[in-house]
Amino acid sequence: MINYIELNGEKNTNVKGLIIQSLPPITKPKVRTSIEEIDGRDGDVVTKLGYAAYDKEVSIGLHGDFDIDDAIAFFDSEGEVVFGNEPDKYYRYQILDQIDFERLVRFRTAKVKMHVQPFKYDAVDRVFEAVGQKSVTLRNRGNVASRPTVTVYGSGNVELSVNAVTVLTMAIDDGYITIDAEEMNARHGDALMNRHVTGDYSDLRLNVGENVISCSGDVTEIKVEDYSRWL
Repeated sequence: MINYIELNGEKNTNVKGLIIQSLPPITKPKVRTSIEEIDGRDGDVVTKLGYAAYDKEVSIGLHGDFDIDDAIAFFDSEGEVVFGNEPDKYYRYQILDQIDFERLVRFRTAKVKMHVQPFKYDAVDRVFEAVGQKSVTLRNRGNVASRPTVTVYGSGNVELSVNAVTVLTMAIDDGYITIDAEEMNARHGDALMNRHVTGDYSDLRLNVGENVISCSGDVTEIKVEDYSRWL
């Protein structure tokens, strides 16, 4: 297997002379906790607060006829990364630490530390669209409940349900509303639309396995993104 990484759709193989010497291992994110000791009680009380973001380190190198400026531009980014040892999944990343490009030029090797969010997503089947339907059945193929992005096209008052339970009510007056359940925001393009939505965004979640998302009202299309999620 040839080691590679893909940043926002561009592979390192498109950068002249840039090679990936080693990829980070596949690991599970750490659980953030709050630990409380109570007088008169043995042990302690551990409260789980969610999963922590963490760092993945990639070893990079140069060979042959390279252009260091192209390598610098390649890593001057944030967004989505696919690692070659998990080609069907992507992480959301930022590069927060400096990269020693002087060392890269002198010794032809360096380390790149990527700060990734705890979950990974399907890099192949990312979008499910149902035109002319008010209900979609889809499968979360991951190993943890997902918080998808759902776009509802239509007009007027619309109720959004998951597995026959109403979770959100929205007022669509400009063609569509996009609900990002993970970010807990509603948008129309770049404009926030939270005032047009009633309900708790955290209720928009898809369990592992088959789920049904349905809408009532004047709806012409439902689009669901990032509906499979893994630890």
